[in-house]
Amino acid sequence: MIVAYLSLLSGTTRDRHFKPPAGNPISRFSQVVMASIRKMSLEVPRNGKGLYETGEGDDGSRKIRHTDDFRFLDRAAVITGDAVHTLNRGEIPDPWHLCTVTQVEEAKCILRLIPVWLCTVISSVIFVPMLALFVEQGAAMDTTRSGFHVPPASMTVFNIVSTFAFVILYSKLVVPAFVKLTKRDPKPHTELQRIGIGLAIAIVSLVIAGLVEQRRLRHAGSGETSSLSIFWQVPQYVLLGVSEASAYVAQMEFFTSQSPDGLKSIGVGLSMASLALGCYAFLLTLVTDMTTRKRGRGWVPPNLNDGHLDRFFLSAVLTLANLSIFAARAKRYKNIAMVKRDGTDEVAKL
Repeated sequence: MIVAYLSLLSGTTRDRHFKPPAGNPISRFSQVVMASIRKMSLEVPRNGKGLYETGEGDDGSRKIRHTDDFRFLDRAAVITGDAVHTLNRGEIPDPWHLCTVTQVEEAKCILRLIPVWLCTVISSVIFVPMLALFVEQGAAMDTTRSGFHVPPASMTVFNIVSTFAFVILYSKLVVPAFVKLTKRDPKPHTELQRIGIGLAIAIVSLVIAGLVEQRRLRHAGSGETSSLSIFWQVPQYVLLGVSEASAYVAQMEFFTSQSPDGLKSIGVGLSMASLALGCYAFLLTLVTDMTTRKRGRGWVPPNLNDGHLDRFFLSAVLTLANLSIFAARAKRYKNIAMVKRDGTDEVAKL
């Protein structure tokens, strides 16, 4: 911790601080909602014609092309009689009553992110307890190797190493090897595709963990441990690390790139919030409560040899269902489209 803290301090002198281009992001989002509610009785123009918009860079953020979804929010940019008088006097309208098209589209971008974000929350709810259960599983296995005791928690090093190795080898070894063999540039995976790949690899990891638990139970003795070596856990740790490297990195990039300039911090917050909610989730508590009713021992009792931890890894089925929903939402997702100075669209690449 001391080394990490000193490393952090060593770079603070080179930090560059930027002022947010458009003020408080929560306020900007709230202004769109309130302005649209105030104009619920007004008709929304077709194709965004006649909606209020300012010149390029008036608030420090790039303009966003108008879209037809969430049309009820377009009312926030409808110019009323009072707004006309304000504009004719050369004054800036109150953003709580009149918003620009770009500001409305910023709110729409956040709403488009919500379904994808919910899928990442579900995956975090499932994955976060897995590492704790892996340690519990390892504690009930043979932890000796050549006379040395292997702490069950130390097996997480395979998870960490595989995460770093995948990030480095993918760009430095896998992609160059593919280009050399095929003699053509590969089509890079989009951020949504990489999240999906990460979820798919996680399913394989959970299935392997369940199979290892079944094998451990077959080698269980009369006590609380099994004669099966703890190193049978290596594949599940490695695959889970690869899954995290693929999904979590792409998740951060996705929410950052698809967030508009004025609400960029909200996009970063969504990515971090999905991980945080996974840490505070009650999946393990819920399963324990449900399986210990009627005086049952439960799936995860103090003595795992008396439980059914292998059934808990049926969460792979939940992950598969989550992956299916995620794939459906990702297929229908619309990229954010910025307007360049020459009037053409600049679509954010996924």
